[in-house]
Amino acid sequence: MKILYFTLALLFANVAISQTHQITKHNGEQLDVNFIKNENGLIYYSLNGSSEEVKISKHAVSSITNKQTKQTQKISDKIVVDSKDDYKMVTVLPQEKTIGLKQTGTFTGVLTRTKGEPPIANQKQTAMRIKSKSASNGSPFVSIAEKDGKYEATTYVY
Repeated sequence: MKILYFTLALLFANVAISQTHQITKHNGEQLDVNFIKNENGLIYYSLNGSSEEVKISKHAVSSITNKQTKQTQKISDKIVVDSKDDYKMVTVLPQEKTIGLKQTGTFTGVLTRTKGEPPIANQKQTAMRIKSKSASNGSPFVSIAEKDGKYEATTYVY
């Protein structure tokens, strides 16, 4: 009988301490995880009973709470884009840093080529045009892929 109680107590203790952190996403979703690290704009964690490392963009995460100490660490602020005028708040992300964000659409176009302008100025004009279009769609994040004088932009939300 003592062995049964000891085994049950051990199982319940293992379940109680297995999830050490809670990730709160900007869309309201909460995940109970084992936090590993926050590095290069990505948050690495593992799920219960798994040693597989999962990653999510820091832009999708609002905060991480340590369940044992009740200490909360703010990761990122929520960006709200209401109109085309908010294009300055739109963030251009590389494709690998959009994990955990919801894709809302794609659009294509031709890269800006102004005669006499340096290539960096042309890139900035193209990025501003893409950000404006993304802001008018209400998407605070965009990923841009350039190829043969054209671009493909993918928009993301929380």
